[in-house]
Amino acid sequence: MVQILSGKDVSDRVKSEIAEQTKLLTEKGITPGLAVIIVGDDQASRVYVNNKKKACALVGFKSEEYELPESTTENELLKLINELNARSDIDGILCQMPLPGHLDEQLVINTIDPKKDVDAFHPSNVGKIMIGDFDFLPCTPAGIMELIKETGIEISGRECVVIGRSNIVGKPMSMLLLHKSGTVTVCHSKTKNIKEVTKRADILVAAVGIPGFVTEDMVKEGAVVIDVGINRDENGKLCGDVDFGNVSKIASAITPVPGGVGPMTIAMLMQNTLTAAKKRSAAAGTVNK
Repeated sequence: MVQILSGKDVSDRVKSEIAEQTKLLTEKGITPGLAVIIVGDDQASRVYVNNKKKACALVGFKSEEYELPESTTENELLKLINELNARSDIDGILCQMPLPGHLDEQLVINTIDPKKDVDAFHPSNVGKIMIGDFDFLPCTPAGIMELIKETGIEISGRECVVIGRSNIVGKPMSMLLLHKSGTVTVCHSKTKNIKEVTKRADILVAAVGIPGFVTEDMVKEGAVVIDVGINRDENGKLCGDVDFGNVSKIASAITPVPGGVGPMTIAMLMQNTLTAAKKRSAAAGTVNK
């Protein structure tokens, strides 16, 4: 019987633990603060931002939202980020992507103070992930690692295949699996005979952004399958990168879409913000370093 990896259930547990730690921190005079910036009126971004605000309220964080018009200039956006960098009551800064085309996303990421970069996109934090000495982890890969842990399957020595090489999911995901001694292969649009590669995987992570891309004949029997995709099918229904109906017949564990990886991403954002607040607290001498 396949194990359905409910990101909602795991994220609820993670957020409950964060709420307990936040209460203790607040009693010492430190309330974690997250600032979220959204530029323009992208509807998917609006949904994500609203979910992040709800999560902040649930765990006891202070949250601030900066909703800027699509016409916002680069200088205006960078000025806001620098103001937030300077504020002692803001522990995390998140600029919701994608940004309007006239704004340089990498410049925006580089402007966020690495100590407040709770998305872990800044080159400084990316480098720390590479060497395994990090403060923050990218939220989606970190959430995936929590879900894999839920299966009880040891990563060490296992064949791990990641489909997708984005800076947000694919690349950091491969690093995290490697840090746990997985044998990692990254597949992408130029990979030849991709089915032969994915069929070897004990742990298969699909982050390619194509509805139903991973079919039953691409999956090893008993594999753990993590579906990162959020797509719409021809009927407008939410679906992932994996043909859930058929793949779930042969996988040992699989994430649903929706309700799988998505809730974990927000839970890990809360975890990163709490980590940043703890560091602020330690610097202020209110907790043991």
